[in-house]
Amino acid sequence: MQIAQNSVVAFHYTLTNDAGEVLDSSEGREPLTYLHGSGNIIPGLEKELEGHAAGEKLNVQVAPEEGYGEIQEQLMQEVPRDAFQGVESVEPGMQFQAQTQGGPLMVTVKKVEGDTVVVDGNHPLAGQHLNFDVEIAEVREASEEEVEHGHVHGEGDEEQH
Repeated sequence: MQIAQNSVVAFHYTLTNDAGEVLDSSEGREPLTYLHGSGNIIPGLEKELEGHAAGEKLNVQVAPEEGYGEIQEQLMQEVPRDAFQGVESVEPGMQFQAQTQGGPLMVTVKKVEGDTVVVDGNHPLAGQHLNFDVEIAEVREASEEEVEHGHVHGEGDEEQH
């Protein structure tokens, strides 16, 4: 069976950046499983997997606009140190959930200068080319319930409402 709309796909992957550094991998874990066509994975990878079948291996390069987007300067902000009440030491690399007008947003501390903290709300992989080595483990038809809910249900999963 080929990967198409409403296929359940399980695949192993290794994700590297352009410098060849491994950013993420399913090695030693279960394959990543998703419902094709429901926006469960980044668009560029989903598009490249379409039409392939179990057992196939492929290398996919995803440009930022089809991955986690370009870096948006407006998501970089300076905030006062006292916005981090209860946090003893704010250090670069720390992540926090910020409440914004658009809802919750994960931000990463970029630098701390005196009483000012620079935070970045861009995804950590924004602006980067993503290189995936993929091995497709399984392709099957989704159940009606999976299609209705827009995601894969695991073994014995019951949707809680």
